[in-house]
Amino acid sequence: MFKQTTTGAALIAVGLAAGLGIAHFRPSEPLRADAVDRGSKFSLMTTPVSFTEGTEGVFAVDYLTGQLKGAVINTKVGRFTNFYYRNLAADFNVDPKVQPHYAVVGGRGQLTGTGGITSATSLIYVSELTSGKVVAYGMPFRESVQPLPPAELTPIAEFQFRQAVQP
Repeated sequence: MFKQTTTGAALIAVGLAAGLGIAHFRPSEPLRADAVDRGSKFSLMTTPVSFTEGTEGVFAVDYLTGQLKGAVINTKVGRFTNFYYRNLAADFNVDPKVQPHYAVVGGRGQLTGTGGITSATSLIYVSELTSGKVVAYGMPFRESVQPLPPAELTPIAEFQFRQAVQP
């Protein structure tokens, strides 16, 4: 009986040591903590824009105007320095007589930059219920201590998740 207890304890110790060894040598994943909240007339979300700088963007969708706007705070100087915008109502062909129903989330996806422009480490995914469409938006990102001019978010890809509703 004493021998079985010793063997069990030894196996647990070996397993613990192996686990700690693997965890020590395995590359770590950066921590990601997006947040999303919504009201009846708007949504608000955060998503990382630079893992090396540890910065994140905050974005708001205004259901009344169909506008998506956002900003990135530079944590070194404590103010917003990057600003973004997009007219979602135009992208989703929202009928002005119909109340749109948007949903927005951030997701991992750093696109290859072109023309010397660096892409943020996340994409923004927006869906709209009446159009039945989801669109992925990319954003340029450049670290700056001074406010930069607002940049338009770029539609990257889209798909239909349902047939559009006719008013």
